[in-house]
Amino acid sequence: MKEIEIFYLTGCPYCRHARKAVEELLAEDDYTGLSLRWIEERENKVLADSRDYYYVPTIYYDGQKLYECSPTHNFAAVKANFKAAFDTVSALPEK
Repeated sequence: MKEIEIFYLTGCPYCRHARKAVEELLAEDDYTGLSLRWIEERENKVLADSRDYYYVPTIYYDGQKLYECSPTHNFAAVKANFKAAFDTVSALPEK
């Protein structure tokens, strides 16, 4: 199973967009080969500090950043970027 790390903050409006986008994407497409690990930044400070990002939500796979939200991103942009990340990881061969 391919594990995607999603860094988020409780109360963040963009992270709420991400949760809703993920729910919709999982209902629309087959991402059964993916495991999503939601990591609350404040509760996992050491891990969060080991990654290079500023805004949340941010997606990592295998140590590589696939998407970092921007304050200019609306729900549609967040969903499109999550879909692109999920599609990219889904297309990769298993390790």
